[in-house]
Amino acid sequence: MTQPSSPSPTATYRLQLQPDFPFAAAERAVPHLAELGVSHLHLSPVLESVPGSTHGYDVVDHSAVRAELGGERGLRQLAATARAHGLGLVVDLVPNHMAVPQPAGLNGPLWDVLRHGPASPYARWFDVDWDGGHDGRLLLPVLGGPLGDELPHFVVAAGDGLLRYHDHAFPLRPGTEELPLPRLLASQWYRLAWWRLARSELNYRRFFTISELIGVRVEDPEVFDATHRTVLRLVRDGVIDGLRIDHPDGLVDPGGYLARLHEGTGGRWTVVEKILTGDERLPASWACAGTTGYDALRHIDGLFVCPQGSGRLFSHYRDFVTPLADEGGDWEETVRRAAYEVVTHDLAAEVERLVRTAARISGRAPRPGDHAPWALRQALRELLVRLPVYRPYAADATRAATDAAMLGRAAAGARGAFRVPEEARAVDLIHDLALGHCPDEPDGDGGHGDTPDAADRADRADFAARFAQTASALHAKSVEDTAFYRYPVLLSACEVGGDPGEPALRPDAFHAYCARVQRDWPTTGTVLSTHDTKRSADVRARIAVLSECPDRWRDVLGSMAEAAVCGVGNGVDGAGPADPMVSWLAWQTAFGLGAPAGGAGAERVAPAVLKAAREAGLRTSWTEPRADYEEAVTEFVHSGPCGPLGAPLAALDAELAPFVRANVLGAALLHLTMPGVPDLYQGSERLHTALVDPDNRAPARFRPELLAELDGGAAPLDLSAEKLRLTATALRLRRRRPEWFGAAASYEPVRAEGPAADHCVAFCRSGRVVTVVTRLSLRLVETGGWWDTGLRLPPGGPWRELLTGREVPGGALVGLSELLADAPVALFAAG
Repeated sequence: MTQPSSPSPTATYRLQLQPDFPFAAAERAVPHLAELGVSHLHLSPVLESVPGSTHGYDVVDHSAVRAELGGERGLRQLAATARAHGLGLVVDLVPNHMAVPQPAGLNGPLWDVLRHGPASPYARWFDVDWDGGHDGRLLLPVLGGPLGDELPHFVVAAGDGLLRYHDHAFPLRPGTEELPLPRLLASQWYRLAWWRLARSELNYRRFFTISELIGVRVEDPEVFDATHRTVLRLVRDGVIDGLRIDHPDGLVDPGGYLARLHEGTGGRWTVVEKILTGDERLPASWACAGTTGYDALRHIDGLFVCPQGSGRLFSHYRDFVTPLADEGGDWEETVRRAAYEVVTHDLAAEVERLVRTAARISGRAPRPGDHAPWALRQALRELLVRLPVYRPYAADATRAATDAAMLGRAAAGARGAFRVPEEARAVDLIHDLALGHCPDEPDGDGGHGDTPDAADRADRADFAARFAQTASALHAKSVEDTAFYRYPVLLSACEVGGDPGEPALRPDAFHAYCARVQRDWPTTGTVLSTHDTKRSADVRARIAVLSECPDRWRDVLGSMAEAAVCGVGNGVDGAGPADPMVSWLAWQTAFGLGAPAGGAGAERVAPAVLKAAREAGLRTSWTEPRADYEEAVTEFVHSGPCGPLGAPLAALDAELAPFVRANVLGAALLHLTMPGVPDLYQGSERLHTALVDPDNRAPARFRPELLAELDGGAAPLDLSAEKLRLTATALRLRRRRPEWFGAAASYEPVRAEGPAADHCVAFCRSGRVVTVVTRLSLRLVETGGWWDTGLRLPPGGPWRELLTGREVPGGALVGLSELLADAPVALFAAG
């Protein structure tokens, strides 16, 4: 952990900037957000990006603040208004990649590379393998069909030095303007190609599998300086107070990058979008405050999943869907199959680059391994698919032992994929290279000479970095973007950083996590909803209740008999007559959204279900869409979950409303008072039901008049108002008493006593604040309620409940049935 040089935020509020919500709109929201109680606005990327972008992660110019948002003048005005209301600005930064825009000229540095090739002063900016085929040219997979079919659509504008293709424009290499078209195309520093060639032929690093985003080499000090100059100037000028770093796992050396950034910002509060899996820890050497908070999301959500009920829900799912083990019938098998598909198909180009590098290294070794390319390729795939985390960090001494053990276990499994033991030695080579060393490493006296040694060292460093980068892309695409959609047992568990195979967590695990965060990363970020969550926190809170009543969910679907299942036509091309998996997913999605029957709900649910089906890739996909199937799914959503057949959902919704309330308020209060800095996503201070993007990226809408009414003493009339009151109360407490929650604070579990103790999660911050939350409230009611279960408040006090004004003496044992008589949560402050 690195302590920031300036005060950490007490809470941040994320705003998705876009042309329909520019700096001026954010400025108008400042008085309301200051009144809400946050300390900082958290802005999505602000640098110049592709025109019309609704997210800003497709940067085209690091030197300018985005004009569509109001430019630098608008940003400075927003900062001034925020500061006048006591707020600072945290900005999202995208160091890993830039856009390959249409037209390409929007990205000036890339345009220069396309015109001048490796001789361009900007060639060092981009992660291009100029020796990776294509006669030393950069592959641009932008054509709608094979090159020969597309030739009639090319237009040479010799006077402008341009080559045009539909809406695309590319620079011509000087001196080639008058060549015949075939020779002209072959003479450029780029090779225009059919878009389908990207997966196997691409020779530049991209963001995951998105060819429209090209990797940037921020590990080069000159590139770092050029791409960060504007942001660091705004930090020095006091416009920006903190940073969120997007996708650090895409970088060659995340730790080195963060150290350089820490120096450049003077140690401003910085969090990184690092997704931790299982028991993985953030590298202790990283110069940052912590993660953006998906690990907190996992630990909060898990509290509201019933372990026994989720197991029974899986049994009902299995009966309803009858999936194969590797197509949603078993979580680990589903992940493994998805990983094999991604590493062999979607990431074929990335794997081939690693194969070429490994072959060069092997050929130079004092005892050449005679590793055939196929063996190196298989060893790479088998090792990559067995990594349980996003990536190893070979250059980080604080992770060396952990990563070595992890890669050792993966290598042991990978060797079993080879029939001939001697051929399995390819796994040993890949294993050692991934860790940054080689068993036959020359020592300078091995007869290789200075030049081969230098080339060998460069190749090995390159391999270790690219192996880690490829591992990160593989994990994201195979788990988050594929397996999550093939295993829809409990959709609330299919979330970034989540574990659908083991979705439930006990209170002791939550308390251990919080104690560790307070000790190691006390100013880390925490989140429940983001622009990237597949379902907002309140959607997940609704769905989680189903783990407490799996039989009722079974009965709801069973009451509709065959109408509960989506029929997809005549089975042509193996589509099959029905798709129970997408049906199960659609019903849960509609329930989670609380969608009313009719057009409004269907217009949101149908796109989300279609996206899920495409990401799953079992019956349709983004690259091979099946129109008949997708039409059938859309019709099913409109007529089923969001149509006349959806009446049972409405009845279930009414029946479960009290337990949804407990989950929504409980998750919110835990998030707002646990260790770390809570980040609220726009609109989530109230009831916020949003599905996967683009549904969750609509322009922000605020209700300042509702907050004013509550502050005036009005009672909340619904769950949304109740959540707003709770959120404002907790945020204002954090802002008023930052020392109770910050780096010097403490965290102590407060354990209930009695037969229903497991249904209570409570903790004390710094001996001054006590949070009390009900978990698994439906099961609690079914087992008779709290009975004589009580909670002993810490000594001191008296303790005042901030939502009701009630006072309780310090050290008193209070029955939870009395303590939580009016609400499923309570927030106490001492004195």
